[in-house]
Amino acid sequence: MGPSKQRSDAVAIFRAGLEAVAPGAAIKRHCHLEGETLRVGEARYNLGKFKKVVVIGAGKAGASMALAIEEILGDRIDDGLITVKYGHLEALKKIRICEAGHPVPDSNGLDAAREIFELASAADEKTLVICLISGGGSALLPLPVEGVSLEDKQATTRVLLACGATIHEINAIRKHLSVIKGGGLARAVHPATLITLILSDVIGDDLDSIASGPCVPDLKTFADCRAILDKYGIGDQVPANVRDYLGAGIRGEVPETPKAGEAFFDRTQNLIVASNFDALLQARIMAEKLGYNCLLLSSMFEGDTRDLAVNHMAIAREIRLHGYPLKTPACLLSGGETTVKLQGRGKGGRNQEFVLAAALKMAGLEGILVLSAGTDGTDGPTDAAGAFADAMTVARAEAAGLDPRHYLNNNDSYHFFANLEDLFKTGPTNTNVMDMRIILIDH
Repeated sequence: MGPSKQRSDAVAIFRAGLEAVAPGAAIKRHCHLEGETLRVGEARYNLGKFKKVVVIGAGKAGASMALAIEEILGDRIDDGLITVKYGHLEALKKIRICEAGHPVPDSNGLDAAREIFELASAADEKTLVICLISGGGSALLPLPVEGVSLEDKQATTRVLLACGATIHEINAIRKHLSVIKGGGLARAVHPATLITLILSDVIGDDLDSIASGPCVPDLKTFADCRAILDKYGIGDQVPANVRDYLGAGIRGEVPETPKAGEAFFDRTQNLIVASNFDALLQARIMAEKLGYNCLLLSSMFEGDTRDLAVNHMAIAREIRLHGYPLKTPACLLSGGETTVKLQGRGKGGRNQEFVLAAALKMAGLEGILVLSAGTDGTDGPTDAAGAFADAMTVARAEAAGLDPRHYLNNNDSYHFFANLEDLFKTGPTNTNVMDMRIILIDH
C-alpha cells in the first residue's frame, strides 16, 4: 500500500467521523416534533402551553444547529439570535446570526452576547427558550462582569492560551469573569423553560466546561481561579482589573457563580447531542471497512501535544515492528484536545505540531502515515484543519533545506507543512468535537 492510498484512507476515515457529528443530523436524532409535542431526548414539551419560542446560543456549530431547529419547529420560532465564528454560516429564516471572534473575543461577540442576555432576561414562564451550545461558545459569549472590560478578558485569554492551560482551566476563569457563563444564562432565563442542546468539545463531556457552562451549575470557585494563576505563574501577567475582581470574589465581596441546588435550574434540560467519542466510533467503522485492524485508544487525551505524539508513535512502531497490540494493516484512533506551549514566534496549531513531532519519531520507518486534525476545520490561528506526515516527511524536508526541529522549536508547524504541501484543509465544517488523530500502519 503506497502513501497516496494511505492518505486517501485517512481522509475517508476522518470524514466518516465528521458525518457522525454533523450538527443537524445529531439534533434530529434527539429532537422530534409530534403534533404539538416536542420530544427532546426522554423529555416531552407541550408547545401549546407556551406563548413564545426563542432560540439563542453560541458556538462554531451554531448555524448548523440552528438550521436543524428551524427545520423541526419552523414558524413556531418567534425570535432568535446565535453567535458563530466568522465564516461558519448557514442560510437561516427565523434565527439571526452574528459573526464574532474566536478564540479571542471581539466587539461583535460583546454586542451579540449583550442582546442574547437581554432576550434571555425578557423570557417569562410562558416562554420556551432553546439554547444551542457548541465548541467556541465561551469566546463567542463575552459579557464581562462589572469592572472588567472586554480588553481585560482578551488579554487574559491570550495569557491562558500561551501558558498551556487546559480548556477546563481557561473556562474556570472565563466563568468567573462573565455575566453569562457558569450558569449565568440559566439564571437570566428563569422563570422560562430552558432546553440546552450541546455539541461537546471538552474532555469527558463535562457540562460545566462546554462553552463555560452557561446553563449549568458552576463547579469551580474564585479560589480555584487563583490556584490556576498560581499554577502557571501568570498572576502578574493578567490585567489588574482581573486580579482585583478575583480577589474580591475570594473575599466574598462579589457573588459566586451559580451552584447546584439553585431554583432556576429546576426548569432546565441539558442534552449532549454529539461528542468526540461519537466521531471516533464512526471513524473506527470506516477504518474496518477499509480493511484495517483498528484500536480506538481514547477520546479523552489531553496534555502537551508533543508528549502525546511521542507516546502515539511508540505504539505505532510496536505495531510496525512486532505486530503488537494489532496485526497490520492497522489503524490507531484517538481524540481529545491537547495543548501547545508557546516558545517560538511561528504559526501553527496543536494538530500540526502533533504531526511534526510524530514525523521526527518515524523518520525512515516505512509504512506509517499520520493525520491529526480539528473537527471544526481550524487548527489554531490557521486556515488548516491539520496535517499529514509519513516516514519520508523528514527526508523530504531536509532535501528541501528545511530543518524540522527548528520549525518545531519555533512553533512553526504551519509553514513547515505548507512548504511540503502536506497541510490538510477542509474549510469550516460547521461542527466541533475537538480533534481526531488517525495513524495508519502498513504491512
